[in-house]
Amino acid sequence: MSNGTLRVELVAADRLVWSGEATMVMARTVEGDIGVLVGHAPVLSVMHGGALRITEASGNVLQAAVSDGFVSVAADRVSILADRVELAEEIDAAAARYDLDEAAAAAAGSEDPAVAAKLRFAQGRVDALTK
Repeated sequence: MSNGTLRVELVAADRLVWSGEATMVMARTVEGDIGVLVGHAPVLSVMHGGALRITEASGNVLQAAVSDGFVSVAADRVSILADRVELAEEIDAAAARYDLDEAAAAAAGSEDPAVAAKLRFAQGRVDALTK
């Protein structure tokens, strides 16, 4: 974008969660954490679920939990696509901690990728509230 910002779209399977101008996006991919600033090289990557952070052009920091999905970066546009997305203000703290405990118990000793994905999302919900 010519004004020194990124155009960001955060999309869940059932809705457009957030769209706007941002100065930075932080997400977790299967290759590791990625920080996107203006002028970032094009990227298309599988995203691990967890906490997501968007620094809006206004300086406000938007925190969200995302399930596994995809992140695309090209020409100062960032698209984040996931089955589930919850903004921090939508998350019930007690329910998030309970879900994390349940997911951790289910994941203990499990090698099922679906169980691991559920645990990452549950952890992301708690992290979105605390970071």
